[in-house]
Amino acid sequence: MRILLTGRDGQVGFELERILEGKVEATDRAALDLSYPDLIRQRVRQARPEVIVNAAAYTAVDRAESEPDVAMEVNGVAPGVLAEEAKRLGALLVQYSTDYVFDGEKQAPYIETDRPNPLSAYGRTKLEGERAIQAAGCRHLILRTSWVYGPRGRNFFLTMLKAASEGRELRVVNDQIGAPTSSLAIARGTAECLRRGLEGLFHMSAGGRTSWHGFAEAILGRPVKAITSAEYGAKARRPRNSLLDNSKLKNAGIALPDWQAQLEEVRQVLR
Repeated sequence: MRILLTGRDGQVGFELERILEGKVEATDRAALDLSYPDLIRQRVRQARPEVIVNAAAYTAVDRAESEPDVAMEVNGVAPGVLAEEAKRLGALLVQYSTDYVFDGEKQAPYIETDRPNPLSAYGRTKLEGERAIQAAGCRHLILRTSWVYGPRGRNFFLTMLKAASEGRELRVVNDQIGAPTSSLAIARGTAECLRRGLEGLFHMSAGGRTSWHGFAEAILGRPVKAITSAEYGAKARRPRNSLLDNSKLKNAGIALPDWQAQLEEVRQVLR
């Protein structure tokens, strides 16, 4: 199986390059900048993949509020271009999306058919990417995940460790609920989806639930000061409830471990 992988230098892309089965052509931003549609078309037509795994994304949630057009190029427009090329080749396109397509007002975990209502520019661009893929009519696998972190890159887990090592005061919001999901688990889950031939829209996140505050305390193994989202004052609004219902994926035979087990695995990688 010939696979074209974007975002090899990202959290999930790094892990995917090492776990995907087949002939993988992995690209980074220098080799394939998703801001340029013509470059995307050229690279896909050269590679002629059977599967395109798009692990590249604009993920700076707060910065997207001040540069939404840049975020839209990468998260909204580029997936549509990839989808058009996948349709032309008869290839499968794998795309990652986010819990941020929802507004967080639902009391229960979100299912795939719940109505999206993103609160942020980032969420709107990711939703546009989903819709562009579906509109293109290609074979696709869209995986919505949440609170992604891992042993490399820029993420909450590494930020907490660095801040603690520098002796900084830590203040973490306790009124946003979700399931921290590791890049390692996402990569393994994706590979299993491909082995089983899954297509469509699925939620794929860790089992269990916690707050950012609870996650911080689990990372550091000590108490951390709890604050509200309003006190933190981020530029982009986040959903209060980021929990995703993974029943559809479980019914297909795939389930990611609970977030605590994933956290321990990431710890082991760093040791």
